[in-house]
Amino acid sequence: MLEGGPVLRGLAWLLFALLTLRFVAIWADAFAGAGLPVPGSIGFTLMFTAFSVLHAASILGWRRSLAFLLVCAVVSWCFEEVGVSTGLVYGAYHYSSRLGAKLGEVPLIIPLAWFMMVYASWTVARLLLDGAGSSTSGGGTAARIVTAAMVMTAWDTVMDPGMARSGAWTWEPGGAYFGVPLHNFAGWLATTITVYTVAELLFRRMEGDAPAVVAGVYSGLPALLYALVAVHRLLLPDSPELRVVAAFGIGFVALLAVLRLALGPSAAVPPRHFPFEQ
Repeated sequence: MLEGGPVLRGLAWLLFALLTLRFVAIWADAFAGAGLPVPGSIGFTLMFTAFSVLHAASILGWRRSLAFLLVCAVVSWCFEEVGVSTGLVYGAYHYSSRLGAKLGEVPLIIPLAWFMMVYASWTVARLLLDGAGSSTSGGGTAARIVTAAMVMTAWDTVMDPGMARSGAWTWEPGGAYFGVPLHNFAGWLATTITVYTVAELLFRRMEGDAPAVVAGVYSGLPALLYALVAVHRLLLPDSPELRVVAAFGIGFVALLAVLRLALGPSAAVPPRHFPFEQ
């Protein structure tokens, strides 16, 4: 594996730039007919996941980064598999073949998509709650877990309707929210809270020093990508009505995170601590 903070940060910056260029290329095509080539949903997910793993490794260390990825992948796959099989978690739905090979009923790309969103949402929550109470107390940890889960579910409110309309998955009976069942969002909260809680319990038991503390704009790069997703949903909504949701949901959350990053130093992540402990 790659060693050294500067190398990891450099690679993370490169992927951040490529992901940003993807958004810019899509906007240029939509508004100016530029016709620039861009990676599709699977390529975007792979790039975003690679960025998240590298960024986490540069701040938390490789062991914690890969453990975080593993926890997220296993937990999310289990929830998804139960969800597709029973309809109890998110509602009755099934995946099409558009997202590639499957493990059971769940495309292999889906657990990676969960991690890219989980990690970005954790970063947003860390920025929003920077300095709010003790980071090592039970209350402080619970606040960060719940906030990160809400931040991620806000993302899904603008993502899920469009992905379903694209044919990536199908809600069999439909639902009240742009064709999505309302209890889908309760399922998202349950999944993300479980991921963060299991990771918290695991990381508290892990020993070894993390890399040197990284602060400043670099520490908030995942939050900036979250903000780019919000802008994208404002500019190119799958339904015009979703602009309202994007503006006052994910957009408002992203605005707060960006302002927090711009107006004050972000909290550093010290050695030996799980991501939620600042």
